[in-house]
Amino acid sequence: MEEKNMRKPIIAGNWKMNKTPAEAAALVTELIPLVKDAKCDVVVCTPSVCFAAVAPILEGTNVKLGAQNVHFKPSGAYTGELSADMLKACHVEYVIIGHSERRQYFGETDKTVNQRALAAVENGLIPIICVGEMKDEREAGYTDAIVTYQTQMALTGMTAEQVKGVVIAYEPVWAIGTGLTATDEQANETIGVIRKAVEQKFGKETADAVRIQYGGSMNPKNAHGLMAQPEIDGGLIGGASLKAEDFSKVVHFE
Repeated sequence: MEEKNMRKPIIAGNWKMNKTPAEAAALVTELIPLVKDAKCDVVVCTPSVCFAAVAPILEGTNVKLGAQNVHFKPSGAYTGELSADMLKACHVEYVIIGHSERRQYFGETDKTVNQRALAAVENGLIPIICVGEMKDEREAGYTDAIVTYQTQMALTGMTAEQVKGVVIAYEPVWAIGTGLTATDEQANETIGVIRKAVEQKFGKETADAVRIQYGGSMNPKNAHGLMAQPEIDGGLIGGASLKAEDFSKVVHFE
């Protein structure tokens, strides 16, 4: 647990495709007083159309703004995409990369995850890099191999110092939005495998510094047990982040 005590927990909300700018402003206004005493880093990853509404409200608070994707080129003919510079200009500090829904519906690959992650760190954004296995992959015994490959591929080309500042989110794809969740021990074990994958490439000091979240249906009921595990440093929260009270209960997981 000694290494865990060096890592500040991080709870991030992934709002996905939810909330208009007005609804987003109302949600963060309600959230801020509920989490002002949080002992962890708190992030809300809103739709990009909400940045302008939310950023002024978050200014000066302990709640940071995140995006849900970033393109790997600085500019150009990439219709519908946003560059790291654009995100930073909107006061974004964090960005989710490689979420399973991006992989499933929008052609995201391990290579594009790596390109996006590199663009993020090189431009001063903190990436939240998502890795995880499908249900059939877990049942076939491939979980460890898949998360090891995805992790090492995503971090390719980074320095050890850059990797220390990255956040990784383990999201068992079979547990997202299904109501199913990995047991505390399953989640801890696989996050341990992810940490070992970082250690293989970048050394133990870097692996001990990297914060790894659990991202499979963490909610107010199961957050305490998951967060008590020695390898788990936080959560990437979906549905529970859309209600200020629910999200604040996860933030106060103790």
